[in-house]
Amino acid sequence: MTTIGIIGAGHIGSQIARKAVQLGYDVVIGNSRGPETLTQLVAELGPRARAATAAEAGAAADFAVVTIPLKNYKALPAEALAGKVVIDTINYYFERDGHFPELDAGEATTSGLVQAHLADSHVTKGFNHIPSGDITTSGTPAGSENRRALATASDHEDAAALVTRIYDEFGFDTVNIGPLAESWRVERDRPAYVVRQNAEELKANLAKAPRTI
Repeated sequence: MTTIGIIGAGHIGSQIARKAVQLGYDVVIGNSRGPETLTQLVAELGPRARAATAAEAGAAADFAVVTIPLKNYKALPAEALAGKVVIDTINYYFERDGHFPELDAGEATTSGLVQAHLADSHVTKGFNHIPSGDITTSGTPAGSENRRALATASDHEDAAALVTRIYDEFGFDTVNIGPLAESWRVERDRPAYVVRQNAEELKANLAKAPRTI
């Protein structure tokens, strides 16, 4: 059985974990505060889930989801995640993270920073522009009319293919933006951010996104 390592047990991480175990995945979930703080969540998730440190979650993963504050991205366990696809949900909130001049100037992307830190992983953007509660409630079967779509971006075809499969299993169509250098199009405050949209609407919103806010 495929194991998903989830690093970060906040709103997005916990919702991805809920849907993943429902779909039959095993989940190892870790955070910065230690596995003892995840007792209640793991009890809710049931026998397919266990708590661990972030490094243990990375090591156990067939693929991983990282969903932590951007300011902490250099704490991600690069060695444990080496050689693996990593779905990056991280968004930039300068009010929380402090200012990153390269992001403010439109010279970098959040996922690009994560990829540079996780140099031996295949990073792909995912689940960053959907309200967390919608992850488990707004998916519909493939072919459904007006099916919700989510975006991804990656420099690695295998990573983009994996997140496309996961999106479909979770109930969403995929729009592939292209390389991580284009992932700014789905970052905070752009037209595609946290709105419900089908694939054609998402493509239109991505096309009209401004580079800097």
